[in-house]
Amino acid sequence: MARASTTDGIANRSRRERKYLPDAEGCSERTTGIFATPPSGGRSRYGFDPDAAVAHISRRDKRMARLMEKVGPFRLELDELLTPFEALAESIVYQQLTGKAAATIFSRVKALYGGTRLPEAEAILKTPDERLRSVGLSSAKALALKDLADRHHRGLIPSLDELERMPDQEIIERLTAVRGIGQWTAEMLLIFRLARPDVLPVNDYGVRKGFAATFSRRELPTPKELFLHGERWRPYRSVASWYLWRALELPENSRKAKP
Repeated sequence: MARASTTDGIANRSRRERKYLPDAEGCSERTTGIFATPPSGGRSRYGFDPDAAVAHISRRDKRMARLMEKVGPFRLELDELLTPFEALAESIVYQQLTGKAAATIFSRVKALYGGTRLPEAEAILKTPDERLRSVGLSSAKALALKDLADRHHRGLIPSLDELERMPDQEIIERLTAVRGIGQWTAEMLLIFRLARPDVLPVNDYGVRKGFAATFSRRELPTPKELFLHGERWRPYRSVASWYLWRALELPENSRKAKP
């Protein structure tokens, strides 16, 4: 199956987090980042016990057990979530761009309003589309940013407190209603910002490629194949996903992983 071609995006984390990180759903690769080692045992800052998650997956999947042994401890670095509105706006700007180019454009967008943070949604709604395009946004991204601002202004974008109380699927449904925000962006927010333990981004190119390397497959799994296999990893599919991303950094896979 070819890489997904939807115009989904990624927010702040995309500039530094992991090597195989799509700009769109399952698209391009980025540079390696730094990972912080979480406290060992207990629920820790993740809201779940990573040691218990690794043990659970190991019991249910011997190939994954070998992968996790090679990679080492679970070291997911969580991103600070300023507000869902800001995170989604940044995701829209970062779609299909390299980190450096996207960061420059996003800085210019914020500079339109005289600061280093996005303004209130009402200010964005009052900004002519031509002015947004003048700082590097495409017409599609300008429209998506306006749609996000409109929904936020009308109270349709959940607050962080509301997101923390909502189930995963409801979050995905609420966020993907925004123009230009697809399921992959919502899934990345669930994993890297809300630390939800049971998210499997089946359209993510890096996860699929890591699965193929781990399970000695010549072809990438289809999203359906990955979903069905991943049922055995519940309720810790986010942890399994993180290890599949890391699989591509192992010496035996790094050469294969080069584009």
